[in-house]
Amino acid sequence: MMRSTPIQLAQPFTTLPEALRHKGDPSRWARMTRPGQPMHSFLEGAFFDDARNLWLSDVPYGRVFCIDQDVNWRVEHQIAGEPHSMRITPDGRRIAVDYQHGLTELTGRSDFTVLSTGLEGQPFLGLSDMCYGPDGTLWFTDSGRSSLSDPTGRVYCQSPGGALRLVLDCVPYSNGICVSPDGAWVYVAATRANQVWRFAARLPDMGAPMVGTFLHLSGGLGPDGLATNNRGWLAVAQAQAGRAYVFDALGDPISEVRLPEGLWTTSVTFHPDNDQLLYIIDAQHGGVFTCELSD
Repeated sequence: MMRSTPIQLAQPFTTLPEALRHKGDPSRWARMTRPGQPMHSFLEGAFFDDARNLWLSDVPYGRVFCIDQDVNWRVEHQIAGEPHSMRITPDGRRIAVDYQHGLTELTGRSDFTVLSTGLEGQPFLGLSDMCYGPDGTLWFTDSGRSSLSDPTGRVYCQSPGGALRLVLDCVPYSNGICVSPDGAWVYVAATRANQVWRFAARLPDMGAPMVGTFLHLSGGLGPDGLATNNRGWLAVAQAQAGRAYVFDALGDPISEVRLPEGLWTTSVTFHPDNDQLLYIIDAQHGGVFTCELSD
């Protein structure tokens, strides 16, 4: 029997400033995902850099925000694209997964280079999220518009040497992705199945890895962004439910974190100096929330 899960309330940290809220016509991506609705932003892809700045991607308007330690927002990049997530490599490159363009490198405020549009004869469907493993392997998801009625979402990995490999092609909307701190396991959000899948990061020489359902959730749309900390805890942003869940390495629940406002929970990340401090992103209101998790 599953033990009861403590419920915690997240606290407001910061909100997208009014001056940075889009006020014009919705973009192509906004019209596709929220037809008939205005969209000031859609924040995704939270992560901290080595200087403890918090980064967020604004998918529909091609922006990447940096929030410094004084909680000042600035637009670091604004491209003609749809970046879902970005990471900074150890050598300072800014690699992003872009729904429109594919795997890209952001090379200036408005400049970018397309690194890959997919494998030969198999273009990307529309990239969704990314992470780096401890060994430098890049893992990323390619959801397109896949779902239970079309379970063709993909997972790719790219070795430190640049070799691209298709890992999975059967996910009902492959979304958030992260790697366990020891590098042994890869977690993937299968959003439209309301599940988190898990497989070994050490892949077989050929073919797909064996995959299992690590978590089966309910409510909302399903899991979106994922994050792990040094304890092996897994945080899950439950899309359209206004909450995040945290589980230990065995899948036992640690906390259910509810937002005081907003339902479009898209992304989670742990603070690098405090692995019990969780940051949660709400795209509905452009808000960032925090919660100090209990043991």
